[in-house]
Amino acid sequence: MLNFENQKVEFKQEYVTDIRKEVIAFANAEGGSIFIGIRKDGMVIGVEEPDDVMQKTANSLHDAIAPDIMPFVKIYTIEMEGKRVVEIDVSTGTNRPYYIREKGLKPTGVYVRKGSSSQPVTDEGIREMILQSSGKSYEAGRSINQELTFEILAKEMERRGIVFGEPQMKTLALIGEDGLYTNLAYLLSDQCEVTTKVALFQGEDKEIFRDRREFSGSVLKQLEDVYRFIDWGNKTKAIFSGLERIDVRDYPEEAVREAWLNCCVHRDYSFSGSTIINIYENRMEFVSLGGLVPGLELKSIFLGVSQSRNPNLATVFYRMKLIESYGTGIGKIQRMYAEAEEKPAFETAKGVFRVTLPNRNEKRLDKIFMVDSLIPVVEESISVYEKEKLSLPQQKQRILEYAAKYGRISRKETEELLDAGSTKAFRLLKELCEEGKLKSQGKGRKSLYVLPR
Repeated sequence: MLNFENQKVEFKQEYVTDIRKEVIAFANAEGGSIFIGIRKDGMVIGVEEPDDVMQKTANSLHDAIAPDIMPFVKIYTIEMEGKRVVEIDVSTGTNRPYYIREKGLKPTGVYVRKGSSSQPVTDEGIREMILQSSGKSYEAGRSINQELTFEILAKEMERRGIVFGEPQMKTLALIGEDGLYTNLAYLLSDQCEVTTKVALFQGEDKEIFRDRREFSGSVLKQLEDVYRFIDWGNKTKAIFSGLERIDVRDYPEEAVREAWLNCCVHRDYSFSGSTIINIYENRMEFVSLGGLVPGLELKSIFLGVSQSRNPNLATVFYRMKLIESYGTGIGKIQRMYAEAEEKPAFETAKGVFRVTLPNRNEKRLDKIFMVDSLIPVVEESISVYEKEKLSLPQQKQRILEYAAKYGRISRKETEELLDAGSTKAFRLLKELCEEGKLKSQGKGRKSLYVLPR
């Protein structure tokens, strides 16, 4: 006679539907046996109709547990102390975590054996179990949330003339071999809770916020929403050479697009944090979680080596013509700054990859980056502009013209504009504020001056 329950033994006096919880717990752990017809104190009382109990047990486990657990379960009748007992022998499953179908991949539906009891598994434990049992990347793992919808994805596929249905979802690895949604499906679903945070700052540090947003939902929705928000903050500056107007955006649109797409394709979505985009007056930073794929170094990227952390997501983007081919993004970013004095920066640390795009208009007027044929024209106009001996009213007028063109002017820009010292620049700006022609924003040396509305 068995005397007590333990890590691999469970007693049940009679059949109950809740027995599936113990079966799941054993399959998610080291396996074990459940004996129906034995009391908790170890006394054997037997069952009257073992065939009926075995049939009920098999039907319940087959219908109520996902994925299919039956290959790892054996049910038979044994004799103990002259009485018939039903034994359910459970082996460790290969498709863990197993869960109660109606509960889903949640702590209320996933159990593991600990000691002599079956205990619910936390969300983090479920994710870890998926990775351990599958040996796959995050995107190929089974989604914890199986109640997914794909309105945005279906609409985007239709807009691009791509057939989208269950066969295509299997081909694109949104549905795994077990017939369940993968994490890739979760990322592209309307229920995706991964977020992107974008912040606009005044000045060159994080002291003063101008605006900040957090974007969620399908990765496809975030692609569009975040890019639209960044594009709104990507200002266009104008220079005049005679009658010719030359417009230059702070950041090349294609460089911004590639940096943002790289963030989405290459980040490690198993991290719970957000993708971060910081926009300062002199630069734009894209901070992606996960760092480089193991085995790659930063210099490998510049040699043309590419290894996507999320190849299935990259394939979806490729099918939707969002990306052209693997490993071309950084090269495109560099080409967009080929004529620029300050180049983009690519940095990596443990768990993080950062791309920094310089603001091409930050050092204007005397340093502006554009097509070669236009540079001499601009430089000539600036050199004449700097050599002029301006009266005090003319100097103030220059400041107002600059503020009107670029939306604001700082003390440092005033110094460069007039080739003046710090004290004189501050005095002129202060006088213009007192005259009601400018308005100060911010404090101290980081103050900006704008035209009153």
